[in-house]
Amino acid sequence: MSRIVIEGAHVATLDPARREFVGHVVVEGNRLASVGPGSAPSYDDARVVDGRGCLVTPGFVNTHQHLYQWVTRGLAVDATLFEWLTTLYPVWARITEETVYVAARAALAQLARTGCTTVADHHYVFPRDGGDVLAAEITAAADVGVRFHPARGSMDLGQKDGGLPPDSVVEDRDEILTATEAAIDRWHDAAPDSMLQLVVAPCSPFSVSGELMRESAELARRRGVRLHTHLAETADETDYCREHFGSRPLEYVAGLGWTGPDVWFAHGIHFSDVEITRLGTAGTGVAHCPSSNARLGAGIARVADLRAAGSPVGLGVDGAASNEAGSLVEELRHALLFARGRGGPQALTVRDTLEMATLDGARILGRSDDLGSLESGKLADLAVWNLTTPPHAGIADPVAALVLGTPPPLELLLINGRPVVEHDTVLTVDERALAAETRRVAAHFLS
Repeated sequence: MSRIVIEGAHVATLDPARREFVGHVVVEGNRLASVGPGSAPSYDDARVVDGRGCLVTPGFVNTHQHLYQWVTRGLAVDATLFEWLTTLYPVWARITEETVYVAARAALAQLARTGCTTVADHHYVFPRDGGDVLAAEITAAADVGVRFHPARGSMDLGQKDGGLPPDSVVEDRDEILTATEAAIDRWHDAAPDSMLQLVVAPCSPFSVSGELMRESAELARRRGVRLHTHLAETADETDYCREHFGSRPLEYVAGLGWTGPDVWFAHGIHFSDVEITRLGTAGTGVAHCPSSNARLGAGIARVADLRAAGSPVGLGVDGAASNEAGSLVEELRHALLFARGRGGPQALTVRDTLEMATLDGARILGRSDDLGSLESGKLADLAVWNLTTPPHAGIADPVAALVLGTPPPLELLLINGRPVVEHDTVLTVDERALAAETRRVAAHFLS
C-alpha cells in the first residue's frame, strides 16, 4: 500500500470543529490515515512531501460544468443567455465523440490544475450521428484521473413545440428515459470510494417537457441516483415559465417532484424570499457559478440567504463557452467578492467560501461521508497550495491567500490517493500535446 506524508503545512481540515493547524497529513492507499498538528509518525516506506509554506485543503468539488463546450469558447461573448444559446445550439448540434473526448480532457486537466478533484458534468446534447458522447467524456475523466459525476442530460422540447433549442438537437422522451437508465446500468458505481456516479439531469424548463421532468425524477429515485437541472438563471426564464406554465420556475418544477436533498439546481439566481425558505427546508442544493453568471449578465445568486436557509451551495465553473477560464479556484474569489458586493462585507467569509468549494459540494453530490474534509478515514482527495511565491509570501492568513490572492501554484493534487498534479503540472496527460490537439479539433469543428 502506497503511503504519502505531507509535513509542516498549514492544514485547513474543514472537519466538524473546523480545525486549522501547522501539522501533517498521512495518506495510506486511497484514504487519509492521520491528520493532525505537529509531525507525523515515522515510516520507513513513505514518500515525504515538504509542506512548509504550503496550505493543504480538501480537493475542490465542481458541482456544475459542460465539458464539451471547451472547443467552442470565445463565441457570442457579448450576448444574453437566450441569445448565447440560440447562437451556439446549432454549433453544438455537430459535436461528435472525438470533439467531446478532446474537449473533456482539456477542460478536466484545467480543473485539476486549479484544485478540483470531483467534477459533476451536465451533458445534454446528443446528436444522432455523433456517436457515444457520454462514453467519450467518461473515458476522458478516467484518463485525467478525476472523480466524476456525469449528469445524463436531455432535451425533448424543440422550437416546433415552443422550446428554445432547435429541433435537430432534441430527443424523443421514451428514447431519453431508456438511454438514461442504460447509462446507469452501465456506468454507475454506488460504492463509497466510487470514481464514477451517474446523475439524471433534464436540461431546463424551456427545453424539456413537464412529462420528461416528472418521469426523470421518478427514474432517479427508483434507481437511487441524484437529480440536477438548470433553474432560475435569468429573468427571461421566469417570464417564459409564467407565460407557458402560469407559475414561477421553482413552483413549476416542485410540482413535478423536483425538490429535496437529492436535487440540486444550477445557478438559482432569481429565487424569492419564500422560495429560498422552501429550498432550505427541503435541503435542495444550488450550484453557484459566479463567473459564468457575470459573463452572461444573468445576475448574482443570493448565496448568503440560501446558505442561511439551509441549502447547500456549491461552486461550479459552468460551461467553458460562458467561462473561458474554466478555473475552479477562481470561482472562490468571485463568489466571495460578488456576495459582498451584493450583501456587504459580512455576507460571506473566506472560510465560508472554502466550505462551499469542499463540504457543500460533497453534500450536494451525496458524498459528504467520504469527501469534503480532511479527516482520518475519508478519501484522499486533497490539494497542496504553494504560498511561498512573491504574490503570496507574507499574507498573514493562508486561507485568505488562497481565496483572495491570485491563484497560487498547485504543489500537489491527490485524487483517490493518486498524484494527478505535481509542481503545477498535470501528470496524467501531456498538456502541450493536449493544447495542440484542442486547437486542431476546435479549428476543424468551427470551420
